[in-house]
Amino acid sequence: MSVRSIREIVTGNVQYDGAGVKLLRVISLPNVKEFDPFLMLDSFNTRDPDDYVKGFPWHPHRGIETVTYLIHGEIEHKDSLGNKGKILDGCCQWMTAGSGILHQEMPRPSESTQPEEQESVYEASDWMLGVQLWINLPRKNKMAPPKYHDITADKVPWVCREGATIGVISGHYENTTGVMQGDYVKTLFLDVELDPGVRWELETEQDATLFVFIVEGEGWFGEADHQLVSSKKAVLFHQGEEFVAKASQHGLHFLLFSGHPLQEPIAWGGPIVMNTDEELLQAFKELRHGTFIRES
Repeated sequence: MSVRSIREIVTGNVQYDGAGVKLLRVISLPNVKEFDPFLMLDSFNTRDPDDYVKGFPWHPHRGIETVTYLIHGEIEHKDSLGNKGKILDGCCQWMTAGSGILHQEMPRPSESTQPEEQESVYEASDWMLGVQLWINLPRKNKMAPPKYHDITADKVPWVCREGATIGVISGHYENTTGVMQGDYVKTLFLDVELDPGVRWELETEQDATLFVFIVEGEGWFGEADHQLVSSKKAVLFHQGEEFVAKASQHGLHFLLFSGHPLQEPIAWGGPIVMNTDEELLQAFKELRHGTFIRES
């Protein structure tokens, strides 16, 4: 069985988005060919509310799916479909923008805990830890009806193995099925925590794109690769039938994403991703004229 080796390690860079949210943009436009069908990955990891409370006020999306997963934190959201609510610890918002949607996401400090009641800085109520992933939609589904999936923490199944804990947000792991599969791009999304020194293996589809984002800790990947990779990095892998990870003495916590590449042209303008420049210009024209949101 062929084991996936490291193809590329991406560090990303700090950016400010929305109304001034500080984030780590790990993958984006320069990486789209290699990471296809995944377009963008932003990471949030801060205990300073000033880094995120300005939030992401009303903005449009078309042609993509956005997947927001919070390990710790609170985000208030609402959209043009009438959905509203909160994304909390262990929750995931999976939104198909399709033909067009307007929404806003406003991170908030959790209900405050008095400093003297906090056991450690790690448990501070203002800690925001999570990611947002953009998944490209196939050409034939770019204008699909917008749809929203609210994956609360109680809907995420967890599998425990010796020294390993795996949350199945989307796709299948062994005999466990996540609540989502991906309506248009079948996506495997796992939250994996390994104890110090633990080795973990996963059978993978040979030609699917697979990458991980290391949340905390450090580890090795593949059989022959002796490069230790630390946190806040994305690791893209070559094709193969098996993925292997081993935690260092500090343990390893990473998110794993996999899906088959679309191999289609990309025309990307801010929050809108289409296949041609003409489609992109049309989308922005509709925004100016107030016809961006289609009737259901």
